Amino acid sequence: MNTASILSRKERQHIDIPLILVTLAMATFGVVAVTAATYSYTTAQLPVDNWFARVTSSYYGSRQGLFLLVSPFAIAGMAAVDYRVFQKFSLTIYVASVLLLLLVLAIGVTTSGVTGWFMLFTTYMIQPSEFAKIGIILHLAWFFSRKDNPVSTFRDFMRMAGIMGLPLLMIFAQGELGTVIVFLVIYIAMMLFSGMKLRIIGGLVLFGVAVLIPVVVLMRESGSYRYERLLSFFDPSMASSDAIYQARNSQIAIGNGGLNGTGMFTNGNYTALKFVPANQTDFIFSTIGETTGFTGSMIIIGFYLYMFYRMLALAMHTHDKFGRLVIIGVFAKIFFHTYYNIGMTVGVTPVMGIPLPFLSYGGSNLIANMAGIGLIINITYRKPIQRSGEIGAGPGDSLRVLGKRKRLQALR
Repeated sequence: MNTASILSRKERQHIDIPLILVTLAMATFGVVAVTAATYSYTTAQLPVDNWFARVTSSYYGSRQGLFLLVSPFAIAGMAAVDYRVFQKFSLTIYVASVLLLLLVLAIGVTTSGVTGWFMLFTTYMIQPSEFAKIGIILHLAWFFSRKDNPVSTFRDFMRMAGIMGLPLLMIFAQGELGTVIVFLVIYIAMMLFSGMKLRIIGGLVLFGVAVLIPVVVLMRESGSYRYERLLSFFDPSMASSDAIYQARNSQIAIGNGGLNGTGMFTNGNYTALKFVPANQTDFIFSTIGETTGFTGSMIIIGFYLYMFYRMLALAMHTHDKFGRLVIIGVFAKIFFHTYYNIGMTVGVTPVMGIPLPFLSYGGSNLIANMAGIGLIINITYRKPIQRSGEIGAGPGDSLRVLGKRKRLQALR
């Protein structure tokens, strides 16, 4: 009997090459898209005019290329250490994440009203909230994996509220409402897969909505530009022209792409003329939509859908609860970023500072997402073959022995 045939590939311990390849392919295309979004056509003629020369001559393109070169090290670094070590030290990682969020409030750099970056080497900035998402996913996965019903007492509930609430308060104090929403989505997804009772989850969601109402009222009274952005989505006729300018021009740019696009480096289109602010960061999809058209946009969305399918399939075939919850947390983070960002550029969701994973310009977001992929690779390589307490709990366990155990159980 061929014991290797007992389990499907997703159930076996393996390095998920398809997930790595689709991730690196997306990030590589992101370098080209960032270059196209920021390329200057007024500079001197390049000696050799090709895509590589344009990337290396572009300020943003070359920097994004550097971030891409670091990415495989982020994946390998997170995959090299047994994920059970992260489980063991999840509290330490969580505390470090919270301290970074506190520190950035004290000495961080403020950009567009958000105090959320550390300045490094005078020209590079790091955003700790991106890495804090990974740290908090790890600690929440530990908390929810302790028992089948992780919130069965009032003490459990208060501990969970503290774990979730502390980072949210600090990020809200930074002025980053978009990141707060991302954290809430991660929390809800992990709670749904943790075995927590639905009535508790529903109560928490209702409580969150109740808290957001006075926050929106406060934003309106203070004249916050974030309220203007919300208003521009729900009632554009009441919003200022500045609030709707970015979203409206993004939709025009995507419409201008038509079926096959205007071309990645075409002078005179909306992308080249800089009609869409931040089209290399939060609005990179408007650049992709215009330059590659409906066809290219659907290919990019197809890549994302395949990535999400791989993540969910790997989660469903991971019997270790901690590992499964970590994969769900990373999936929720990347999925929501993708859904919200694309929705924002086409007018389906309000404008907020939520970048598009693997494609938007920015080192912190790219490296943190790659670290999340590295965690998934780590888990699929070392996960238990069977449920806790059964044979096959480590990477060195033999499938042949597992096959014998199954045959013995069948004879009893």
